[in-house]
Amino acid sequence: MGNIFLDLTLIISIAAFLSLIFRFFKQPEILAYILTGILIASFNFFTASSEDILHSLSQVGVTLLLFMVGLEIRVSELMSLGKALILASLGQVIGTFVFGFLISSFFGLNILTSFYIATALTFSSTIIVVKLLSDQRELHSLHAKFSLGILLMQDIIAIFFLMFLSGFNGQSGSVAITNQILPIIFKAGIIFAGIIILSKNIFPKVFEFVAKSPETLFLVSLAWVFGLAAIVSSPLIGFSIEIGGFLAGVALANSLVNYQIIAKAKILRDFFIVIFFVLLGVQMSFANLGQIIVPAIVFSLFVLLAKPFIVMVILSLMGYRKRTSFLTGVSLSQVSEFSLILVFVGFKLGHIDQNTVSLITLVGLISFATSTYMITHWKTLYRKLANNISFMERTSLKKDEILETDETLENLNGHVVVIGGDQMGLSIVEALEDRSMEVVVVDFDPSIVKNLKAKHIHRLFGDISDLDIQERAQIDNAKLVISTIPDTDDNILLLKELKHENRRAKIIMMALDTKDAKMLYKAGADYVVLPHLAGGRQIAKIILDNNIDKIEGLKDKDKKYLD
Repeated sequence: MGNIFLDLTLIISIAAFLSLIFRFFKQPEILAYILTGILIASFNFFTASSEDILHSLSQVGVTLLLFMVGLEIRVSELMSLGKALILASLGQVIGTFVFGFLISSFFGLNILTSFYIATALTFSSTIIVVKLLSDQRELHSLHAKFSLGILLMQDIIAIFFLMFLSGFNGQSGSVAITNQILPIIFKAGIIFAGIIILSKNIFPKVFEFVAKSPETLFLVSLAWVFGLAAIVSSPLIGFSIEIGGFLAGVALANSLVNYQIIAKAKILRDFFIVIFFVLLGVQMSFANLGQIIVPAIVFSLFVLLAKPFIVMVILSLMGYRKRTSFLTGVSLSQVSEFSLILVFVGFKLGHIDQNTVSLITLVGLISFATSTYMITHWKTLYRKLANNISFMERTSLKKDEILETDETLENLNGHVVVIGGDQMGLSIVEALEDRSMEVVVVDFDPSIVKNLKAKHIHRLFGDISDLDIQERAQIDNAKLVISTIPDTDDNILLLKELKHENRRAKIIMMALDTKDAKMLYKAGADYVVLPHLAGGRQIAKIILDNNIDKIEGLKDKDKKYLD
């Protein structure tokens, strides 16, 4: 089959059909795309010329993917992660890398290959984790905050690894590698300095001017991506094309038009990235299956079991409860799309062989499929393993867990404890304080806690299910506990603890639907807020009280919660 259009039709048709099947079984679509490539390769549909064209298209997909990653990089986001998340992320990356490198060396692989494999095993899939947590409505939970924060740090580290490795030539000896480190660092430093200057002083103005025409903005953005990719990959600089895409995105991250660019480029990226994953499947060689099957099983078990365990241990040492540590670890029990990109780039640069690409791709297939069910059924897993991981339970309060507190909390009595200090929580707090009521807000988001500090509101950083946090909040002396967190499981757990201790406080919870509300009432909630019902009552009250003319004032009052 020498017609590229027929080849593309075949790819898209098979990929679409398989993605529907995989979606039915609640599996990530990446698996469908890789399997498409395996099926196509098995029946030998492509000619060499078609495969070359598809290879070029896949490079475009990876370059656009990293371009959009760069567009979404925010220094402020990294700063908001807090010390705990940064330390946990670095600890997980270092721990996973060291053990992955040792296992690779045990299998007799050279230094550079071991480096690639260890790095690939280190990262987890942002796409899969975000999708599954969103489906389970857990994006606002404590373990989700930790998972997403670690994933953000992983993406940043992955880019630096990719840049570092793409700067090497094909020599794999330890001396050769050592001699290349300083030149790579020097070139990377110069490039980043130039990008920072452009992003602060030139590009924001240029692209805001171009943005007057959406079509022109899109074309100029693509020209910038591909142009910088060509420059960065030139013999003079020697980095990969994909790194050029990332740097192009970083240069525009501070521009006001970056979201317009993301919206325009997303569909194009999604198409080309499908080609990339299909080609990964095409390049999988089953002729050497006997050589890679044992390492693939060992590395898969490492990713599925050992990597979550490393995360659990780190969070446990930092003072977090076993439940939070367990759920965070389970969420990260797979390799990343960055892992596959890394080995793709490494193979293209001649650093690793086809066996290594097949090995990591197979590990990806196993870990993607297995971790999906692990994350989906984490409740069952936790119940079965809770007693076996009790050694992770904290025994004392870690000083870093409470980011902000207030000495006056010790004397509180008859106060209100509000769990969650986002828009809803903040509006409740301000309404209560207008009535001269004492309020303590508990939240695990550092940026929210800092905002509460600026408003001089009593605040605690941590998980309300933690007995130490409950003690600090003087929950035994509170007359009312209000949870604005929509996570039903966490709310039920909190209800059980509060009722078990026979505390006097009335408990108000929030639920997203009637099913969750019924569960919370059954667990002992005194009142459950359903946002759609509360909103309907508010609108009815405005009408019945003849306050329609005051809507403008209400709008102005609500605007401050939207900033």
